[in-house]
Amino acid sequence: MIPSYNTGPLLEVTVRKALAVWDDVFVIIDGSTDGSADGLEELSNASGKNLRIHRLPENRGKGAAVLAGVNLALDEGFTHALAMDADGQHPADYVEKFMAVGEQYPDALVLGQPVFDASAPALRVNGRKVSNWWANFVTLWWGINDSLFGMRLYPLQPLKNAFASTLFARRFDFDPEVVIRMCWRGTPLLNLPTPVKYISAEDGGVSQFKYFRDNTLLTWMYIRLVIGAILRLPMLIMRAVKGGNPLKGTTLKP
Repeated sequence: MIPSYNTGPLLEVTVRKALAVWDDVFVIIDGSTDGSADGLEELSNASGKNLRIHRLPENRGKGAAVLAGVNLALDEGFTHALAMDADGQHPADYVEKFMAVGEQYPDALVLGQPVFDASAPALRVNGRKVSNWWANFVTLWWGINDSLFGMRLYPLQPLKNAFASTLFARRFDFDPEVVIRMCWRGTPLLNLPTPVKYISAEDGGVSQFKYFRDNTLLTWMYIRLVIGAILRLPMLIMRAVKGGNPLKGTTLKP
């Protein structure tokens, strides 16, 4: 499942790589205005794979795009979906690794744990540590190794239930909030070390991250979730005493 907003030529590159390793691919065009999705219909006809292209009439945010894809996938009878970003950061050759983990642990949420190379901006690498600490704090250390990395294998019904429990998580707050809410609901969690590559603007890389806007959004999100954690504290403590995440400590090799 690939949500996309104004990703430029990298969208088609990403979709081609996904189709090379997996038959069923959903692309959710989140109100793009840059023409990046124009060649996908032709690609769909030529690939011989099950490429679905769903267009939202206006930009609603990453979370809203994923939710649209979740509903489409559930309607077709799918139970799981692997989300990956459209900008080429996530390795398509890890799709089968995520799917294999999902087959072994079908109830689990499988989070990609980013393995950064020299292309990763230090500000982004260090800044996400703050989000990771808060994500573990409000779940009493359920085992979230990275709260922001977008390559993840979701069990679809628990993900939809997490969406249904909040009016938020529709934009940049989607990635951390749904993980926290799924942990609150007891979803087992695994972390799969996954390489990530930041593509420079010179090579066509596109980032929709706005430092002030999105950090403000995350700050407000964690204020809400800290309040939610306080309200759930007796339940969270009881689960922690019983051992917490049943898959915590399970090591997945990259």
